[in-house]
Parts: sequence; structure tokens; C-alpha cells
Amino acid sequence: MIPPHIVDEIMQTARIEEVIGEFVSLKKKGSSYMGLSPFTDEKTPSFSVSPSKQIFKCFSTGKGGTVVSFLMEKEHYTYPEALRWLADKYGIVLPEEKAPTAEEMAAHTEKESLFIINDFAKNHFVKNMFEHDEGKAIGLSYFEERGFRSDIIKKFELGYCLNKGDDFTLAAQEKKYKQEYVETVGLVKSKDDRKFDFFRGRVMFPIHSITGRILGFGGRTLQTEKKVAKYYNSPESPIYHKSDILYGLYFAKNDIIKYDNCFLCEGYTDVISMYQAGTQNVVSSSGTSLTKEQIKLIRRYTKNITILYDGDNAGIKASFRGIDLILEEGMSVKVVLFPEGEDPDSFAKNNSTTVLEDYLKDHAQDFVSFKSEILLKDAANDPLKKAELIRDVVSSVGLIPDSIVRSVYAQEVAAKFDIDEDIVIAEIAKSRAKTIEKKAGETKRAVNVPNTSFDTTQTSTPTQKHTEQVKPKATDQFDSSEFELIRVLVKYGVFAIEIPSQDKDGKEITIETSVAELICHELEKDELTLDYPLFNKIHSMVAKGLEESTFFQPSYFLRNEDQELVRLVSDIESEEYELSPSWFEKLKIITQGERDKLPRLIMDTVYSFKVAKISKLILEIKDKIEKLSEDENADFSDLMSQQIRLDSARKVFLNKLGRIYQ
Repeated sequence: MIPPHIVDEIMQTARIEEVIGEFVSLKKKGSSYMGLSPFTDEKTPSFSVSPSKQIFKCFSTGKGGTVVSFLMEKEHYTYPEALRWLADKYGIVLPEEKAPTAEEMAAHTEKESLFIINDFAKNHFVKNMFEHDEGKAIGLSYFEERGFRSDIIKKFELGYCLNKGDDFTLAAQEKKYKQEYVETVGLVKSKDDRKFDFFRGRVMFPIHSITGRILGFGGRTLQTEKKVAKYYNSPESPIYHKSDILYGLYFAKNDIIKYDNCFLCEGYTDVISMYQAGTQNVVSSSGTSLTKEQIKLIRRYTKNITILYDGDNAGIKASFRGIDLILEEGMSVKVVLFPEGEDPDSFAKNNSTTVLEDYLKDHAQDFVSFKSEILLKDAANDPLKKAELIRDVVSSVGLIPDSIVRSVYAQEVAAKFDIDEDIVIAEIAKSRAKTIEKKAGETKRAVNVPNTSFDTTQTSTPTQKHTEQVKPKATDQFDSSEFELIRVLVKYGVFAIEIPSQDKDGKEITIETSVAELICHELEKDELTLDYPLFNKIHSMVAKGLEESTFFQPSYFLRNEDQELVRLVSDIESEEYELSPSWFEKLKIITQGERDKLPRLIMDTVYSFKVAKISKLILEIKDKIEKLSEDENADFSDLMSQQIRLDSARKVFLNKLGRIYQ
């Protein structure tokens, strides 16, 4: 935990234009800087950085925040990681954290040792390939024959393990690395008291972590003997878990974010060839079946996956499980099938960048079309097989958590197979019920999960009632009057304004108060709260500060750990267009801004908020009145009295706003 005063020091020391300038080419424009968005592909700069406010705003994607927010968005750091990165950059010493236990120290030391050994091995294999005669003749020539450019070979740190049997073993012994650790990462094996290189005679593909550290290796044999496995991979170890890793993600992550899509292929060379051809948002599962962990890795960067299949891939059906896993995680999946005899590696090499990009764009299919086409080949004209095919497709649709997306796909399935949509919806309902029951059984929950756990508007049948619980999201619709109230509270809370009032004798006077005090007083006296949780949080922070005679500038909120709050405040602080000083200096044109009419703005904002609150209460009372039965006259009278009082109050505030009462 980094202490608040250190966080303040980091935020005050860091220069946002300097940090972002390491990732984006910025040009001065007025008091701000502009550049091309690092989050999307654009030709006209829409990415703004304000040194005075210490915030950035991307008008193409809507993303914004502080220098910490940028590092979290661009590099996918956690909040503490971003702060530590900045502290390291600006030489700010962080206090020592709680001392780890002996077990934690031992585990950490072991992992660090394994990383050091893997890094040494990577450098050793690279050196072999570029400096040793065998490495140049066999390893380097292999990669060059595959069409890989020198810069790409070096970027992916490809190498070669000599075929002599103990070349790396002796090199590791010379460095005095622990034999136990060298064997743990699978670089050296022991047999009958003899130690030998596990990857001997193979070209080497280092497997990088998200941050670029070497987790393990893939080694490809260049022998043609069928008894020799084509690929060896590092064994599972404390730092290498193949189900949690995607080859190429370290190089692809920025383009995955930029293009909001991840191409998923099968092998190492597929990734490298696609990358070399200019399609760099590409990763590989390295020959293993796709796992939930790998899907969640991709989900950190995008919700869109496009799977690339070989044209003659006999294992396409087996990979359907991967598509289902992607759908289950709430992600969008498309599929591209290459021409017969082609794979991503060969197609990327044999065609220009433009042809590759056009092919990927033109041949991307949604999973329903793709799965149907593949399975229909087997079904032929057999009605029973066709029915089974439809159930298979429907079961995939049933895995989608979003009810609206499910509904859209239900319509597509019905249209594709020319069957009644209600039948498809009913089958989806059954499929989801089975899935829920299965999960409940797997997790051994001590509750009954009935067949009514999904949305009636999308998956109900005439004889079933379903209720799917949907968790509210931060992006849910909020009242515009609440937003405007919070906007002026954040932007102008510390400003002093003069407002008309009365003394104890009823005489008209003018009093001075802060915007924050006025707004909080107006809400408190009428016992009003804000419905939207984030707005309510900001109001509570301001009110608590006032109790301690503390006023908060917008910069205070920008130092908060809650990045949703930071984004909101940075949006409030951001202005897409900035008036040029020449409007006044050269042309003598005076423009009026909000500050010039602040008292009126604040009171109009407060009155509008109260009108919205009262209107909501009136609607609730009307709804209660409609639901009353004939024998509830007493309640009816009370509710009507409440409605009349509220109507009267709303009329007062509408008059203050100069609006016509309706």
C-alpha cells in the first residue's frame, strides 16, 4: 500500500505530457498537446493532453484520465503498478512494504532464478544461431528459408540449440546455475547420471510473458524422422503454465487494443508471418486447446476474437469447444477459413499486406454461419442429422450471457434453417437450463437451480416464466440533472459566489458562499440524495470535506484510486475545443463563459435537479394510486394530498427556472 502523501508526490511530480510523449507523438496546440490516438486507428489527431490540468482525453474512443489512468489503459498496469512505474521514472523513493515471510521469500527467489536462467538460455540460443557455424548453417538458414526477415528474427529473439547434446548444459554449469533450477525449467534432462540438452538440434521460439520476460521455450526439430516429435515445449514450472499463456501476446497487445480485435491462430510461425506481413494483433495458443485462462488474457485487451483456421485443418470440429468457451465469457467470436492447402503462415508469405488484410475482412464469418456450414456437410439430406446440427448450434447460442445478443442470434438461426423462431427460443431456454444445472452440480452448490433462471423476454415459452437477475452496470442510464449537478460541483466547487438572501428581519441582503457549500446545503435541507452511485460517492466526499473545512479542487479527485471516478472527472475537465487567445488579443472579441454567470448557473442546476426529483416522486405516487383497490379510500386521499403538495413545489421551481408549468 503506497501512502497517500507519496501518491500526492508522484502525481505532482509526474509530467503527463512527458510520460505520454514516450508512447504518442505529441504536437503543441495552444496550451495543450495533440496527437494520434494510441487506442484506435485514425488519421486526424483527436488525442489531447492538458499539462495545466494534468489530464488526457481521447475524443475518438472517449477514454480519458490522469497519467496513471493512461498507463493503466495503455500498458494494462494495475493502479499500484502504474504508481510504481512513475515513482521509478521520477526517482521517488517508495517506503518499504511489509517484509515477506520466509516461504514467500523462498518462492520469490526460486521464480527469479528461473527467469534469470531462461533469459540466459534465450541469449545463448540467439548467440548460437548468429555466431556458431552450425547455428548459421542450420538454424538461421531455416528461418531465412521460411521467409523471415532479419529484424523479425531478432524481434522475436529466435535462436538455435546446438545438436552436440550438452552445449547448454555445460554453459549453465559454467555460470554455476543450480542444476535443480535448470531441470525445473526443462532446459536440461538427466538420465542414468548423464545430463543433456532437452532441446538439442532444434530451432528455438522463446515464449514471452505480457511484460516480456521469458517463461519458457518451444523447440522445433529440423529432422524428418517420423518418430521424432516435431515440437517440444518447456514443461510446467512455477513460471510456465501453458494454459495461461498465449504466444506473441507481448508483441501484439498494443495493436489488439488499437484495433479492438485479436486474431487467434495455431502455431508460432503463423504468428510471426502474420506479424511480419503487417497484421500484428495476432497470437497463438501454440498447438494446445484453447482454455478459459487464455480467453481471459485476451479479454483484458479486447472483447473480439477472430479465429484463423487452416484450409485443410482436420481438427476444426474439435476446436468448436474453443468457440463455446469464448461465447461463454461474453466475447464476440468470428472465424476465417483459409483456402485449401493454406494456413496463416503460408498465406501471409504468398500474398501482399493488402491482399491479406482484405481476405481477413471479407472472409470473416460469425460462428453460427461457420459452424452450420461445417456441420451441414455431414448432415447432407438426413433430417435427423440436420436436427442434431441445429441443436448443436442452439447450444452454442445458449452459452451467450447477454440476453439481447442471444435474441439476435436466435433470429439468425431461425432464418438460416427456416424454422419458427419460438422453437429456437424454447430450445435455447432448455439448453441454458441444462448448462446452469451442470454448473451447479460441478460447484456442488447447496441450492436448487430451477429451469427459470433466464430472461423471459428472450428465452421464454408460452408455458414458462423466467427471471434472469441482471447486475446493474456502471454504464447504466443516469439522470442528466444529476450529472449536471455533479459537473458544476466538481468543476466549480471551490469558487465563491454571491447569492441573494434575507437577514433575520426579512431584509434583502447578499451573502458570499462557496459553490460546494451551496449545493450540499440545498441537498441536505430537502434530504435529497443522488441515485447514481458514482455521483453519490463524489457528493459524499465533498460533504465530508466541508465538515472539516476542506475544499476539493478537481485535481483532488484525479488522484483517487477509483478509475471510474477519475474518468468522470477528467471528462468534466476536458474541453474538445479551446478558444484561441487571439479572439481577445487581436480581434478584441469578448466571449462569455460559465464562470461569468456562475450564480445563475448554480441555482438553475439545483432547481433542475429538484424538479427532476419531484417529478420522479409524482410518477411513483401516480403509480401507487393506479394500483389501489376500491376499498382503500383512506390511502387514496393521503396519496392525492402528497401529489398536490409535490405539484405545488414543482411549480415553484419551474417558475424560478422560467419554464412553463405543465
